[in-house]
Amino acid sequence: MNVEFFKMIAEAAFTNPFGDARIEIDRKITGAAETVDWESMLKPLIKKLEEKIRELEKAGMIEIDRDGGEEVRAIGISILFYIFHCYMDRFDHLIEEQIQAGDESLRAPFAFQCLEDIVHYGFTRDDACRYVAMFYQIRRAYFFISKGLVGDSPSMKHLRSQLWNNIFTHEISWYETCLWNRMEDFSTLLLGETGTGKGAAAAAIGRSGYIPFNPNTQRFEESFTRAFVSINLSQYPESLLESELFGHRKGAFTGAIEKHEGIFSRCSPYGAIFLDEIGDVSIQVQIKLLQVLQERTITPVGSHDKIRFKGRVIAATNKSIDALRKEGKFRDDFYYRLCSDIITMPPLRQRIRETPRELDLLATHLLHRICGHDLGFPMLGRLKEGVGKNYAWPGNVRELEQAIRRVMIAGTYEGDTATEAQHELALGAAVQSGNLTAKELIEQYCCDLYLTYGNYGEVARRTGLDWRTVKKNVQSRDGGL
Repeated sequence: MNVEFFKMIAEAAFTNPFGDARIEIDRKITGAAETVDWESMLKPLIKKLEEKIRELEKAGMIEIDRDGGEEVRAIGISILFYIFHCYMDRFDHLIEEQIQAGDESLRAPFAFQCLEDIVHYGFTRDDACRYVAMFYQIRRAYFFISKGLVGDSPSMKHLRSQLWNNIFTHEISWYETCLWNRMEDFSTLLLGETGTGKGAAAAAIGRSGYIPFNPNTQRFEESFTRAFVSINLSQYPESLLESELFGHRKGAFTGAIEKHEGIFSRCSPYGAIFLDEIGDVSIQVQIKLLQVLQERTITPVGSHDKIRFKGRVIAATNKSIDALRKEGKFRDDFYYRLCSDIITMPPLRQRIRETPRELDLLATHLLHRICGHDLGFPMLGRLKEGVGKNYAWPGNVRELEQAIRRVMIAGTYEGDTATEAQHELALGAAVQSGNLTAKELIEQYCCDLYLTYGNYGEVARRTGLDWRTVKKNVQSRDGGL
C-alpha cells in the first residue's frame, strides 16, 4: 500500500483550491509538467486514485475510523475525495438548476446515490449525510467565488482565496471535524471603495453555507437562493430602520397597520444576512445590532418576544473604519463583534496596475453577462480610446459595467468627468510625467495605498513608515494629485 500517495491526496483535499499550493500538490501527485493546467491534471489523478482504492478494497485493507491513525484517516479522506469528484458535475448541474428554480429546494436523487456510495465504504449514514451536504457546499462555494469574482490579478487571486477561507477556515480539516455547524458567530467585515464588488463577495459567502441533506425527501433542507438576504442600511431613515431590521407587530406605531417581518427574521439558519453601508448607521442602531450579535436574538418593535437568529452576519462599508472609530462614529465593541474576518476588496485601478490585461478580461466577462454572447463589436478598443491609458476608474467595476452599456448606446465613453480632476494624475501617471518631488511621491503613494486598503496601519506596514506619518502624508494630499 502506497501510504504516501493517500497522504498527498488528503493534503490536496484540505488545500484551498484558489491557492497555488493546490496546483503544486496535484502536480506532485500526477507528475505533470508546469505547462499542464489543473483541469488536464484532474482526470488522470482521479483515475489513478480509483485504481489505488480498488486495490485496497480487493485486499480488504479499507478501514474507516474517524479516530484512527494518520494512515487510516488519509485513506478515508481519499475515498471521500474520489466520490466527490465522481459526482462533482452533477452537483454543478444542480446548482444551475436551483438558480433557475428559485426558493423551492429541488429533488436530488443523485445525492442519495452519492450517500449510498459513501456508506458502501464503511462510513456511518449520519456521517455520509454530512459529507453529501459538504460536497454540495464545496461546489457552491467554488461556483459563486469563481463566477462572481473574475480576474487574473494577484489581488483578485488573493481575494478568492480569502473568501474560500472565510467559508471553510484556512484549515478545512477543522471545519470538517467540528466547525461545519458552528459558523454563525464568525462574522465578516468587507471593506473597499464603491463598486469594487462587496455585494458579490457577500453573496458568495451567504450562498455557500452548510445546508443539510434529507435522505427521506432526497432534497437539501433549503434552497441556497433563500439563504442570503441583504439590506442597504443607508436607504432607510433611522425611524424606520429598526422595523426593517427586526420587524414590528401590528399597532406598534402609527402606520403599523399589519405585522411586518424584519430582515433578521427572514434570514435562514443556514444562510447569512448582509448589512451593507454599516458605516452609515448611528450609534443607537449599532448598539441594537451589537445586542443581536451578542445574544443571537431579536425582538420586533412593539413586542416582548425573543426570536432566535442563527445566520451569519456580513457587513460592508466604503468608509474608513479606522477613521470612523477614531472620530467616535463607530463603536469599538461593535467593531470587535464584526471582525472575525476582515476582507478588503481591491479597487479596479490596483488590479489593472498589477495585471494590465485585467481590464480586457473583466470587460469581456461583463459584456458577455450583459449580452449573452460576443457582438463582434470593438468594445475594448472604444473603451480605451475614450478614457485613455491611465484612467483610474473611480467607480470601479460598477463604472466599467455602465461604461460598456454607454459604449453600446452612444459608441463611446470618456470617463467620469466629475472625478477626472481628482484621479487624472494618479500615481502611475504622475510617475510617468516625471514632475513629482520625492516628498510628493511619498505622499501620493501613501494616499494611493490608503484609497486601496482604507487602513493607516496596513499602509504603514507596506511602506515601512509610522502610521502617524502615513496619516499626515494622506491628509496633506487632500484627495491626491
